Amino acid sequence: MTALLTTHGLAKHYGGLRAVDGVDFALRAGEIRAVIGPNGAGKTTFVSLVCGRIAPSAGTIRFDGQDITALPAHQRVRLGIGYTFQITSVFANLSAFDNVALSVQRRIADRGGIAGLRTGVMDALSRTGLADRAGTIAGSLSYGHQRLLEVAMGIALEPRLLILDEPTQGLSDGEIDGFLALIRDIARQATVLLIEHNMQVVMALADRITVLNAGRTLAEGTPDEIRADAAVQQAYLGAPAP
Repeated sequence: MTALLTTHGLAKHYGGLRAVDGVDFALRAGEIRAVIGPNGAGKTTFVSLVCGRIAPSAGTIRFDGQDITALPAHQRVRLGIGYTFQITSVFANLSAFDNVALSVQRRIADRGGIAGLRTGVMDALSRTGLADRAGTIAGSLSYGHQRLLEVAMGIALEPRLLILDEPTQGLSDGEIDGFLALIRDIARQATVLLIEHNMQVVMALADRITVLNAGRTLAEGTPDEIRADAAVQQAYLGAPAP
């Protein structure tokens, strides 16, 4: 299957700190890929490079065959890359509806019209379980609901690739069950790249898992392969060294 997203030698250095250190990565269209690793492994820096929030120190990024290494974030959004942040970035003084409307407006503006804006907003809110909170000011939502609102803003863009950074943080067990169903639904139309610390979520969702450690790729494989990998167990999953 053709890779939708690839990186080659991707790196980000902050002085002597190599936050991302020469990562080669290939994400197939239609898959759910999880990126895991200990704190400081470079996960958020890696996806920030992919979505264009920060510029790389070295390496290249290609999306659907196009070199996007130098493209700013807003142009990557137009190509079909949507993302949510590790720290919520909703517009706290706007309603949930208006937050999502900003994403829908960006999408339909490229199509030359505004018909269907309300339908698009309410569909995204309904899919994330927030339809009954459409009129609620985003800043008054619980942290977990703000995380879901960010997901709604992401899917309202109808992205080809949706990047989610710690999306289940702050969600209750019941909300996580709904989130699993939502991601499986999203994956019918989009590729999903997921950073997540909740290993139950990772193992339940991911087709393949990439493990980062100290800015480098430590391992890559199916959930079963990663679960059985001795190096991963030692570095991240808590197993003692052999």
